[in-house]
Amino acid sequence: MNNVTLMGRLTRDPELQYSNNGTAFSKFSIAVPRDFKRDETDFINCLAFGKTAETIAEYLSKGKRIAIVGRIQTGSYNNKEGQRVNTFEVVVDKFEFVDSAKSEENNKNVRSNVRSEEDLEDDFPFWCKKNNSKYKKKYKKCWFKKTGDHFS
Repeated sequence: MNNVTLMGRLTRDPELQYSNNGTAFSKFSIAVPRDFKRDETDFINCLAFGKTAETIAEYLSKGKRIAIVGRIQTGSYNNKEGQRVNTFEVVVDKFEFVDSAKSEENNKNVRSNVRSEEDLEDDFPFWCKKNNSKYKKKYKKCWFKKTGDHFS
């Protein structure tokens, strides 16, 4: 079975082209971080056809996240020096938008309103500010039990 599922960010804007018979195709690559090593990323060349290619080229650009399902396709060619070069790419069967304009705007707003732990500690009464990590984890419960208020 030749089935690949990937999620990553586009490394460049998709290139939309049309073949001689009018079929749309789009070439792009995605950066996929490795889970087991923080500083390592794989760069995967992708190829989409038809309406999928047109949609990707129209709505996605460099830096946007995408989830794809497809298959690996291998090939080879001879370069200018006459050496054989092996290639592989993922032919996209399905994809999903991971980022949306609304979520990106919300993420910017959330990041600008994030408060540090020290700032949050100032909002809790003295009886919740014990140095015990057990109490730190239960600030919200502690506040709720004493006041009857709840957090949204």
